[in-house]
Amino acid sequence: MTNIYEQLGARPILNAHGNRTLLGGNTPNASVRELMDESEEFYVDMGELIEKVGEHISDMLGVEAALVTPGCAAALSFGAAACITGDDLEKIEQVPDVTGMANEIIIQRQLRVAYDRTMTVAGGRLVEIGDEDGTSAEQLEEAIGPNTAAIHYLAPGDRNPGALPLEEVIRIGHAHGIPVIVDAAGQVYPTDLLSKYASMGADLVAYGAKYFGAVNSSGMLTGRKDLVEVARKHSSIGFESDGIRSIGRGMKIDRQEVIAVYAALREWLTMNHEDRFAAYEARITALSGDLAGIGGIGMSSFPADGPADGLRIEVDADAIGKTAADVVAEMQAGNPSIWVRYNADDDPDAFIVRMGTLKDGGEKTIAERLREIL
Repeated sequence: MTNIYEQLGARPILNAHGNRTLLGGNTPNASVRELMDESEEFYVDMGELIEKVGEHISDMLGVEAALVTPGCAAALSFGAAACITGDDLEKIEQVPDVTGMANEIIIQRQLRVAYDRTMTVAGGRLVEIGDEDGTSAEQLEEAIGPNTAAIHYLAPGDRNPGALPLEEVIRIGHAHGIPVIVDAAGQVYPTDLLSKYASMGADLVAYGAKYFGAVNSSGMLTGRKDLVEVARKHSSIGFESDGIRSIGRGMKIDRQEVIAVYAALREWLTMNHEDRFAAYEARITALSGDLAGIGGIGMSSFPADGPADGLRIEVDADAIGKTAADVVAEMQAGNPSIWVRYNADDDPDAFIVRMGTLKDGGEKTIAERLREIL
C-alpha cells in the first residue's frame, strides 16, 4: 500500500540528517502526541493557553518568563521587535515602519548566519562589527550609539574563532542599557543550556522546540519578563487576544503545537538521556557492522568529542570512483529518498548518518542502499 506522500506524488524520505526544517523538523513521540490529541477534545482561549503554558515553562526552566512561538525564527523576530518598540502601543502598531525608533541591532561578523535576517522583520537593521581577525570589546563599544536597540548573539559562540564571548557582550551591553538577544536554536542538550544563557544575564533567548521533541513549527522565547510580555504583544496572540494591530498575525500557532512544546519540554527535562544515547550507540554499531568489509570507506562515531548520535562515513574517491557528494546524491535520488548530513565546505569527503530522526530499522535500509552504491 502506498503512503500519503506517494499518493500525492512526493517521495517519502528517510531522515538521517537531523532536525532540519526542510525535512519536517521532528516527529513527536507517542506520549507527546497523546497530549496533542487530548487537546483536540476542547477548544481553548489561545491567549490564556499561551499565558499558562508560559508560566509552566518558566517554572520548569527557572527563568523569569517564557512565550511559546511558531518556531525559533519567530521568537527572534518578536524579541527584536520588543527591543525596538519597548512597551509603547503606538510603536508596536507602527513597525515595521521604525521612524523615530532606535532600530540598530549589533551582530558580530563571526556569528553571522542566514537566520539572523529574522531580526529585521520588525524593521531592525543589522550592524556588523569585527573583521577577519575577530571582534574586540572596543569594536562593540564603538558600535553602540543612540540608534542601538539590541545586540544579537549566536550561541554557543565559542565554536567561532575570534567571536567575543557572551559574558563580555552581556557586560558591555548592560553597561550601556542595551539588551542582548541570544539565538540558541538547537542548544538544548545538556539540558542546563535551556536556562544557562538567561542565568548568565541574556535578556532574551530563542529556542527551536523541534530540537527537544516538539513539532517542527514551534519554538519559545525566554528571559526578562518585561521584554517577553512586549514580545507577546507583537505576536499573533497580541493581535487576536489583546486587539493590537501587531506584525505577528501571520505567525500564529495551533493549540496542539503549544501543548506539544509543554509536553516535550517536560519530558526532555526528566528523561534519561544516557539511555537515549545508548540506543543511538547500538544502532551506530549495527550500521558500522553491516558496512564492514566495504573497501574505500572509513567509519567513526559522530561527534567525536561527546555522546555519539551518528556514524561519520569517510569516502576515498580514488578507491571507490565516487566522491562523498556523489554517494549523497545517489542516496537522495532513490525511493525512499535518504537524506544524510553533508557539508561540502567543512567536511567534503565524508557524510554523517544521524540516528535521532531516523526511524528504528532505518539504518538497515541505509546499509542496503550504501552497499548497492559502493
